[in-house]
Amino acid sequence: MSLIRSRFRKAANKLVAEYTVSTHFDWRLYRQDIAGSIAHARMLAHQQIISEREAEAITEGLDAIREEIEQGKFQFKTELEDIHMNIESRLIDKIGEVGRKLHTARSRNDQVALDLRLFTREKLSETMESLKGLQQAIVGLAEDNKSIVMPGYTHLQPAQPVLLAHHLLAYFEMLQRDNDRFRDCLRRVDVMPLGSGAVAGVTYNLDRHFLARELGFSRISQNSMDAVSDRDFVLDYESAASLCMMHLSRLAEEIVLWSSQEFGFIELDEAYATGSSIMPQKKNPDIAELARGKTGRVYGRLTAMLVTMKALPLSYNRDLQEDKEGLFDTIDTLLSTLKVFTGMISAIKISTKDTERALKRGYILATDLADYLVRKGESFRSAHGIVARLVGYAERKGKSFSELDLNEYKEFSPLFEEDVRSISIMSSLKARNIIGGTAPAQVEQALTTAKKILNEAED
Repeated sequence: MSLIRSRFRKAANKLVAEYTVSTHFDWRLYRQDIAGSIAHARMLAHQQIISEREAEAITEGLDAIREEIEQGKFQFKTELEDIHMNIESRLIDKIGEVGRKLHTARSRNDQVALDLRLFTREKLSETMESLKGLQQAIVGLAEDNKSIVMPGYTHLQPAQPVLLAHHLLAYFEMLQRDNDRFRDCLRRVDVMPLGSGAVAGVTYNLDRHFLARELGFSRISQNSMDAVSDRDFVLDYESAASLCMMHLSRLAEEIVLWSSQEFGFIELDEAYATGSSIMPQKKNPDIAELARGKTGRVYGRLTAMLVTMKALPLSYNRDLQEDKEGLFDTIDTLLSTLKVFTGMISAIKISTKDTERALKRGYILATDLADYLVRKGESFRSAHGIVARLVGYAERKGKSFSELDLNEYKEFSPLFEEDVRSISIMSSLKARNIIGGTAPAQVEQALTTAKKILNEAED
């Protein structure tokens, strides 16, 4: 008979048992479950609810069970439903009746809430470390190619020249916001729920602050009903992960475009590309494409959890068993994407020939010509119209701006002088010497700031 079916005379229907079992995925919480149980046993002894000798036996038994699991010797029993009951049942088998005392002053409701918080806290630290790794790869690629100029695009049309490093550092900023969001998640997950019992707290004289210290929490929950039913921290992670995957998907799209023959800005390392089953010439950006696809998967997990939570009355309901698979999948998807992107970005090669070729298309200095007229006294709106007509004329003649003579310029405005020829890609870049701009001096400062942020994150 299951440890939790004593009230029933009938065994669970086979289909019910299969439907409710969660061991096949929640086994991943074994380390957290054992850590929480050891802390709970020590606290029970500290409060003289059980003896020190009993706590030692429980602790030794749990340590041995952890080794069994990690060595692949532990036999999970589906009839015991979940990782928590599997571990408790095995503990009783190993140390006898003393093992039955572990669950004193504890419910599975606050037990699983604790385990999931411990797991999420650990994965948050790993996530932020992986984010930093990708940021370092981006900064490294930007640093190695900080003199390369490329078109900046709006509407996927050439707009204005920018430094490649400036473009890459935009993703550093996105990932830094992601880091901030995950750090905020870490603050909110840092609440110790054990001691809340099933719904109303427990009748034993527990020392919840002792538990918090043992488990490394800075705060304890203040309402037992909220503590056992709160999964905001799961939603926090999944929400932050969705935003992060959106940023990675945008970067993936850039990689797909830039590695295409039409752009040719980058060459992917062969270790981060795939071939075709039928076309031997192909070198496909499948890693980036998969990241785009997996982004929708992470969004789906967030939506599913929001729908699960939206109508749950207080306090614990079995619907909450659905919190783990989505969270585990989101964590696995995000971490694997961050890690493979770090390697892919680090190995990218830039094609300066193709970035220079792209700068010659699309009359990319048009805004600089308009600004030139403004400095000569023209209003910006009028200057905009003048240059727009000049672009149309140049297109019809099949000429670039540099191929127009001064008389042609003057047909559109008498304010054009010989110094109009000083407008160049480099002058365009240098002119944008404002915080956040693409001027070489500003990008150099941005690189310095980015490296400082990463160095501080290591301290």
